[in-house]
Amino acid sequence: MTVITHSPADVVDPGLHASGEVFALWRWMRRHAPVHWHEPGDLPGFWSLTRYDDIRQVYQDPAVFSSARGVLLRPAELGEDPGSGRTMALTDPPRHRALRGQVADRFSERCARSLADEMRAEIRSVVTRAVGAGTCDVVHDIGARLSSHNIGRLLGVPPEDREQLLAWTTEAFESGKPLTSHLALMRYFIDMMYARMEEPADDAMGMFVNNEVQGELLTETEILLGCENLVGASENAGLSMASGILALAGHPRQWRRLVRERDDELLRTAAEEVLRWTSSATHSMRTATTDTVVGGRRIAAGDRVVLWIPSANRDESVFTEPERFDLGRRPNRHLALGTGEHVCIGSTMARHQMRMLLETLVESVAVIEPAGDVEPLRSITVNGPAHAAVRLVAR
Repeated sequence: MTVITHSPADVVDPGLHASGEVFALWRWMRRHAPVHWHEPGDLPGFWSLTRYDDIRQVYQDPAVFSSARGVLLRPAELGEDPGSGRTMALTDPPRHRALRGQVADRFSERCARSLADEMRAEIRSVVTRAVGAGTCDVVHDIGARLSSHNIGRLLGVPPEDREQLLAWTTEAFESGKPLTSHLALMRYFIDMMYARMEEPADDAMGMFVNNEVQGELLTETEILLGCENLVGASENAGLSMASGILALAGHPRQWRRLVRERDDELLRTAAEEVLRWTSSATHSMRTATTDTVVGGRRIAAGDRVVLWIPSANRDESVFTEPERFDLGRRPNRHLALGTGEHVCIGSTMARHQMRMLLETLVESVAVIEPAGDVEPLRSITVNGPAHAAVRLVAR
């Protein structure tokens, strides 16, 4: 029997997430309060969903559960997200599909394959540097660097500017403020935007600028919000990679299995298990457009519904031994990248990059082990370490 020392109201306490104790609370909520109402306070009132099936139901029904009023909990005093109804993440069909289609080619399987050699070379360079240093901060030195450089590559940021992009995004993420409040980063994107207006290019910025959405070009504000949307999502990719390396360090038998077998199929299932285990996106939110029922509870039109993604990915009714890190797990229908209309547009790239990272570690590294304390993030939005020292020994 699960005994908890916290109430469901504590699920929005960043400290509980940082300590990892929130997993015990989610486990209790899945059994006893899977659809739980939180009274308004600093945050607006909302329903917490913790079971896989309920969360999948909401993801799969954008007509009833809208993204247009925001997809993250915000303090009530801040009002609605300024991107509401204007970006891929914060729109519903049919506009969501049109916005997604505008840049979909840069995030496709075809594009991922065309960039594979370049991505693999960069991953090898980053891992080689980390191995040479002996000890590295896997969050900044590997995860954030790879994810920031890759989104820069897709947007059209030239190689010589990608370290500066990493510095700006790191500052913005650590400040906890929106990327749009980082003036140097926004000035850079404004200059890129005007350059693409003068000379179109086959990159995501060029597509934002020159591809029409429902017969019209995006406004300058919408273009910049679109860039913010993509760059913000890269934080999740970086945290997944960093947390994945920590998971391998903490589960040496699984690491040895990966090294021993190192076949394509195990690399594929290992990448999926890392995504499930790390679940770097902690929650997503929807707003009910009509009265409906979820998990036997009546949801009123206008009510906010919060989906706790790591809880869905540890649901005992779906995953066998969900608390076990198993690189060969099958099936593994996790929701770490969402599902339905709003499945992460970068999911294909994220999977390719994760598999390449695991492949490179197997080729280059003999030992992965912790080299100090892990400083966890204090956040209800993203899950993972803020800093984590790891020792990588060359093969």
